[in-house]
Amino acid sequence: MQDVIILGATGSVGRQTRDVIAAHPDRFRAVGLAARQDVEEMRALVRELEPDWVYLADASRADALASDLPPGVEVGSAPEFLTDRILEAPSDTAVVAAMAGFAGLRPTLAAARRGLRVCLANKETLVAAGALVCETARRHGASLVPVDSEHSALMQAIGTERLHVAHLWITCSGGPFRGWEAAALDGVTVEQALRHPTWRMGQKITVDSATLMNKGLEVLEASWLFEMPLERIGVVVHPESIVHSMVEMEDGAVMAELSQTDMRIAIQLALTWPERLPSPARRIDWAERQSWHFEAPDEAVFPALRLCREAGRQGGAAPTVLNAANEEAVTRFLRGDIRFSDIWRLTEAVLGRMPSLSCGSLAEILEADGWARREAARWRPVTVGGPSC
Repeated sequence: MQDVIILGATGSVGRQTRDVIAAHPDRFRAVGLAARQDVEEMRALVRELEPDWVYLADASRADALASDLPPGVEVGSAPEFLTDRILEAPSDTAVVAAMAGFAGLRPTLAAARRGLRVCLANKETLVAAGALVCETARRHGASLVPVDSEHSALMQAIGTERLHVAHLWITCSGGPFRGWEAAALDGVTVEQALRHPTWRMGQKITVDSATLMNKGLEVLEASWLFEMPLERIGVVVHPESIVHSMVEMEDGAVMAELSQTDMRIAIQLALTWPERLPSPARRIDWAERQSWHFEAPDEAVFPALRLCREAGRQGGAAPTVLNAANEEAVTRFLRGDIRFSDIWRLTEAVLGRMPSLSCGSLAEILEADGWARREAARWRPVTVGGPSC
């Protein structure tokens, strides 16, 4: 029986992790659940999964939840409560790190410090603090196992052939605006941006997929996970989203992982790797005639890919600043504060104003993140005859 802690239990990855646990009740038990504020869903989850403890970041909602739970279930809202429970977990516990954005950094670091299996669904953690997280995991014997379908595919395709890998290819649906002209993106609505053609995800990652920022972040994440230089990681648009990523070997052979668009495959594999179990996911129907297409992304229309590579090459605090500025930009777009195309304009402007910042410790990473968020809040769209900040 594998103990599982789900960070982001009420989100898309969290819900699908619960599906995996329900499909294999003899293999997995959810012992800890963490979310931001959804009291009603968390209350239902406690009845369903019977965890030992739950965490809600919103203190008032955590208090409301605590008043209506069975005896023996601990409830907390302080960040220390969450990290302490992770640090106290048995060494064979798996942590599904699916908290959205930078908020997932501290608990993921705690899991790495405890030497646990970290099933990493939060790419922002490695983008913002890759060196710190990877060094912490190495020093304490933790394993970082990817949950993103693209990185799970790369892990499977690489297998034991790491020394012979020439290039990694991360696939991309192209998002809802594939084929659009740059000028048309100024008028994109929130509703349009949240209408992803193949995946159903949370709002932040869905907007990132529409700007292609998500693919740029995945390139940076893959560089850390597989110790691969950025120039050997490419992105290719594949609208059908069946081929999840490809590994090109030095002799020209290409290994790919194919499956339906179902995150439960990658989640379950992260919990069991290298073992495999039967999955509730649908299978590809090979009797059905189908065509798959591949093309290069249009980086002139979607400059987020370029911004991520530039930040990765610059190193230091640049990826941390990129990640924070993008998170704030997406939040501002969702509330109607800026246009869709302003997301990368804002991000590029904040990167361009970045002072000399160190990024070796958690305190320095938090400082860089805070600086970028303040700058992102100050940024104003360009108007005729007026500056952008």
